[in-house]
Amino acid sequence: MELRTNRRTLIALGLTGAVAVSSLALLRPEAGVASSHREAPMIAGDPRNDNTDVYAFVSPDRPDTVTLMANFIPFEEPNGGPNFYQFDTNSRYNIKIDNDGDAKPDVTYQWVFRNEDRRGTGTFLYNNGPVTSLTDKNLLFKQRYTLKKITHAGTRTLVSNGIVAPSNSGPASMPMYSVLRAQSIKWLPGGSKAFAGQADEAFFADLRVFDLLYGGNLSEVGQDTFKRYNVHSLALQVPKKDVALRGNAGRNPVIGVWSTVDKWSPRGYVQVSRLGQPLVNEVVVPAALKDAFNALPPAKDADVPAVVKRVTNPEVPKLLQSIYGLKAPKTPRGDLVEIFLTGIAKANGPIKADLNSQILNKDAGKLRPSEMLRLNMAIPPAASPNRLGVLAGDLQGFPNGRRLGDDVIDIALQAMAGAAQTGKLVGALAAGDKVNQNDRPFSVQFPYIPLPGTTSVNAG
Repeated sequence: MELRTNRRTLIALGLTGAVAVSSLALLRPEAGVASSHREAPMIAGDPRNDNTDVYAFVSPDRPDTVTLMANFIPFEEPNGGPNFYQFDTNSRYNIKIDNDGDAKPDVTYQWVFRNEDRRGTGTFLYNNGPVTSLTDKNLLFKQRYTLKKITHAGTRTLVSNGIVAPSNSGPASMPMYSVLRAQSIKWLPGGSKAFAGQADEAFFADLRVFDLLYGGNLSEVGQDTFKRYNVHSLALQVPKKDVALRGNAGRNPVIGVWSTVDKWSPRGYVQVSRLGQPLVNEVVVPAALKDAFNALPPAKDADVPAVVKRVTNPEVPKLLQSIYGLKAPKTPRGDLVEIFLTGIAKANGPIKADLNSQILNKDAGKLRPSEMLRLNMAIPPAASPNRLGVLAGDLQGFPNGRRLGDDVIDIALQAMAGAAQTGKLVGALAAGDKVNQNDRPFSVQFPYIPLPGTTSVNAG
C-alpha cells in the first residue's frame, strides 16, 4: 500500500486519538447503564466493568499475528486486600472487530467469568500459604472463564475452563508470580493465545491535565499518575486471517477494534462500557452525556447529527487558547472527519495517504462512519518503535492501532493545538506531560504487559 510520509501528513495522522473524539460529545441519552479510567459517572461506581484502555498491534515477535487487549478496573492498589480484584461474574466482556467498514462487529471474542471460592466461614485470606501454581491448594479464591468466538457463521467455544491469573497478593504469598502468569496463558487451536488476569497498569500519563491543563502554566508535569497501579487484562494473539475480512489479510488488512462490557440487569444484558480510541469519553464528552456514550454502539455514531459538528469544531483547542493563549486552529476541521469517523485513506478526504480505513480492504462494501481503533495489519512492526507513533513517522504506532508504549497524551496535546493543520509541532507543548514511558518495562512476549506489582502506590 502506498504511504505518503511527508511531515504534514504524519502530524495529521498522529492526532486521531484525542481530538477527533470530540464528535461524540453530543450523544443522545439512551436507555442503559453507564469507559476509560473513571471517566463517566455511572461506570466510576462500577470499576469491575470500567474498560480503561484498548490496544491493537501487529505482534512484534510473531508478525503473522495481531495482539488485541482490553484492560479493566482502574487504579488497583497492589496491597488492596483481603478482598482482592476480580472480573464481574454478572457481565460479558467483549473485544469486537469490524473488518468490512459497516461499523458492526464481524468477529467478537467474549469472556464470561465464574468464581471458585473455598474460603467459606473458615478464613478471610485470599490464600493461606505460598501459591506456586494455579492449582495450588493454598489459593483459596480463583476465577475461571469461558472464551467464545462469535462470527456470522455462529459461535465457537475457544476456552471452556480457563483460569484467571490471580491478584498478586505479595512476595510471601506468590514468590514466583511469573510462573502463575505463564500457566494462565492458554494456547488455542490454530496458533492463537489467550490471557486473562492481573497485570501492571500500562497506561502512563500525568493526570494533572485535569487541573486546568497541567496547572494553567504547564508546571504540573512529570508525575506518572498510574505508577505502581495494576489492572485486570484480557488479551488475545490471533492469526491475522482470523480477524481479516474473508480470512484474507493480504487483500483486506484493515480492522476496526473496540471493547464493550454487557452487564446483566432485569432487562437482560445491557452495554455499560465502550472503548475504542483512548481518551474519547474521558477527555471530551460532557458529564451529562458520558453514560450515554458508554451505551452506544459504533453503528449508531453516524445517526447523531452533532457528531460532525463536534469533529469540525472541537472544544479542547478553545481551552488551550483561553488558558495558554495558544490560538485555536480555524474551523471547520474537515480533516478530522476523515481521521475520526472514516479512517485515513485518499478516497475519504483531504489527508492524501492510505493508512487505516476499512475502505482500503479490497472486499469491503460501503463504509459507515464510526469511532473505533483502526489497525492496518499489513504494516510491519517497527524495529525501533517511537512513542509518538505516526506523528514521528512510525506508521505501526498510534493512531494506526495502539501499542503499549504509544504516548497518546503527548500526541493528543499536539493535535489539539493544531499540528494537523499547520504541519508543525507546537513548540510551547513540545515537552508534553514529561511522562514518556511506563514505569516498568514491557515484555518481549505475549501478553507483553508487565507482571502486576506488589509495591504500594504510597510507598514513596
